[in-house]
Amino acid sequence: MTPPADRFGLGWRPELAGGILANLDRLDVVEVIADDYFEAGRAALNALSTLARQVPVVLHGVLLGLASTVPADSTHLDLMARLADRVGAEIWSEHLAFVRGGGFEIGHLAAPPRNDATIAGAAANLRRAAAVVGRRPLIENVATLIDPPGSDCDEAEWIAGIVGDSDCDLLLDLHNLYANAANFGFDPLCFLDAIPADRIAAVHLAGGRRLPAGRLLDDHLHEVPEPVYDLLAEVGVRSPRPLTVILERDGQYPPIAALLGELDRARQVLARGRRRRKSELDSGLGTEAVA
Repeated sequence: MTPPADRFGLGWRPELAGGILANLDRLDVVEVIADDYFEAGRAALNALSTLARQVPVVLHGVLLGLASTVPADSTHLDLMARLADRVGAEIWSEHLAFVRGGGFEIGHLAAPPRNDATIAGAAANLRRAAAVVGRRPLIENVATLIDPPGSDCDEAEWIAGIVGDSDCDLLLDLHNLYANAANFGFDPLCFLDAIPADRIAAVHLAGGRRLPAGRLLDDHLHEVPEPVYDLLAEVGVRSPRPLTVILERDGQYPPIAALLGELDRARQVLARGRRRRKSELDSGLGTEAVA
């Protein structure tokens, strides 16, 4: 069995630009926050196009709010389509969150109630987004400090429902999973077993911190913790397809060597999971036996 061609990269941030450009030989892909370029000037767009000629660029959105009964904003979808075409992005992604309602922008990636209405609303928005942009988005699970009121299913069931109804693949944020599991007392491995592993196409890695009240906050300001690496290995066991793994950092930037070291660690961990998967398949046990 030929191992999947997994890819590893960093999230583009202006503070990391020099380090990224000096180490493109160690990166398979760079992820760019799409919304930062929706109203960018010609110089910034030309620079992004130049980057895309040197390394594959994937786009990550934060403002669409697709997991909502409110229709996705047409202007944002048009801007995403233009940017994806400009940089030749093979992948674009968005969060399973809502960001507006009743005419108000809340300025936060909020977790909506997990119920049939938001599954249907998200699926409708995702189908529309795919039609406008010309390719289906990857959809990302979000971290939350509050279990959404009005929910009648758990997060894994809700995500699986949206994936099934929209035919979109997953960008699985493992720190978000780790934080939600810690904050709400569920087993992250049971979560991985409950979502369709064959629909995981990409992974986000990040770090966070524990708040005084004891909750885990996904702040992208710290190094990836050990339990998140453990979850990456488990994804490697379960997922049959190539994965694009992105390390996110949004502040308190360490030297680029430290981030590249985290990325190298991710390569090693995922490779370990891939070896476990191969061993299970060769032994005829199937990946269900690994937990």
